[in-house]
Amino acid sequence: MTRPVPVPIRVLFVTDAPAVGGSEVYMREIIPSMRPFGVQSEVAMPAAAGTADFRAQLSERSIPVHAYRDLKQVVSAERTGDFDLTVLSSWNALGYRKYYAALQGPFVSLVHDQLMLHIPGLPQAVYRAFYEVLQARDIRGAQHVVTVSHWAAAYLRRHHRMSQVHAVPNGVDVNKFCPASDAERRTLRKAYDFRRFTVLVPARMSIEKNHPAVMAVARAVPHLDFVLVGTGYLEGVLRRVATPNVRFFGKRDDMPELYRAADVVLQPTIAENQSLATLEALSSGTPVVTNDIPAQRELVTFGQEGLLVGSGVSGYATALRSLAAHPEHLGRMGKAARERVLGGHTLEQNAAGLAGLLRQLSGRP
Repeated sequence: MTRPVPVPIRVLFVTDAPAVGGSEVYMREIIPSMRPFGVQSEVAMPAAAGTADFRAQLSERSIPVHAYRDLKQVVSAERTGDFDLTVLSSWNALGYRKYYAALQGPFVSLVHDQLMLHIPGLPQAVYRAFYEVLQARDIRGAQHVVTVSHWAAAYLRRHHRMSQVHAVPNGVDVNKFCPASDAERRTLRKAYDFRRFTVLVPARMSIEKNHPAVMAVARAVPHLDFVLVGTGYLEGVLRRVATPNVRFFGKRDDMPELYRAADVVLQPTIAENQSLATLEALSSGTPVVTNDIPAQRELVTFGQEGLLVGSGVSGYATALRSLAAHPEHLGRMGKAARERVLGGHTLEQNAAGLAGLLRQLSGRP
């Protein structure tokens, strides 16, 4: 049966991103996927060198892009576009108030922020106080707030007094990120020269992704191989301290194939809201070993889709040794991982949820 097409609403997504991060990739994927649900969107983002390729990608997907040098140009686009909602995302401290001062609204703040660093001994109240001053009190100026995990929504309500906050969990393209057949897996592993049990680490090389722990784990389990994907300011240091069982693959555009070829994904992250890399791995049927923090608990149940580790480097090393020694567990976890995504984290489910919420907030459900 053909789904009836609702009367469309028009939404303007505005970001001040000088480069491309997770929030921007989210927009690229979610905006076209909301069209069947009656949400027509445009994007305003800085005319910066760091966004040029990304703006071209948006245009290729028939997403109108307003490249601006100052917000007066966004004001012009907002006035002529007759938008029902303006969805805001900011990379900068105190970044939302400039939107409120210049633009018309009504405003929805889209929060992908990690909210908390989960470091043993870190006084969380101190970190919350900084976030309150630098971001939260600004974000509260919007009529509504949308975030990408139920944990984050509850956190913002409890600790930052955001009463109108809504959770719409992330989703991924399950056709793009899918398990490999046995034959495809053998071919991929040969192409990548994955000869031993291979641990994939897909993350930018920054402190919150906890690459120092990856280096220590690799040293503790020299019979396993580690493949690091991504770049970042820690890369030079990591290369200098890496053991022979660590390989650096840099920035890649073949992530679906890498997920399918690896045995397990390792994410010792100390800060997440809802990790797209985790969902991509799970959708690919690849179990995840990750830090036992609230956002990851929302995606991984211990012993089902992977393993949650709360005891530092020794815990990660023990978990990986166990999985390498019991391939039958990997197969079972891989199937459960795929089912977890199909049950609530597909891109279509994500698009339907966000589109339904935006229609509701616009007054045109």
